[in-house]
Amino acid sequence: MTISVGDKLPEATFKTMTADGAKPITSAEIFAGKKVVLFGVPGAFTPTCSNNHLPGYLENRDAILARGVDTIAVVSVNDVHVMGAWARFTGGEGKVLFLADGNGDFAKAIGLDADYSGGGMGLRSKRFSMIIEDGKVSALNVETKPGVDESGAAHILGQL
Repeated sequence: MTISVGDKLPEATFKTMTADGAKPITSAEIFAGKKVVLFGVPGAFTPTCSNNHLPGYLENRDAILARGVDTIAVVSVNDVHVMGAWARFTGGEGKVLFLADGNGDFAKAIGLDADYSGGGMGLRSKRFSMIIEDGKVSALNVETKPGVDESGAAHILGQL
């Protein structure tokens, strides 16, 4: 079942790259007592994710944070090393929290997993964005067609 507005996020453990290497980080550490914008992408380094989705959040980072958001995070079904490299390559390191959902456990738990085996990508996440307040979803946007529209930074800004 897909997560909905009003639902609490499930407990999850992600991995993130730090100066000291890969570290686990729990959903409680990320979301408890905070207002977080979380967006999900099918894959780090893929064209739409790298050229259209992530750049909007980097460009609008200050405006999003100015509206009371504590953290902007991106999650993908990639390993922590790929997510760390993507953060460095895009200039997003230290600006956006890059979360690795290596086995897709979080994507499955929120019902936003997708099978992209036809394109050679296997299990991934659907493209989405959400606003989370103290662990509870207050806005959810899931793309219904290819590209970035409903889940982009401009749309989130309108919801904050």
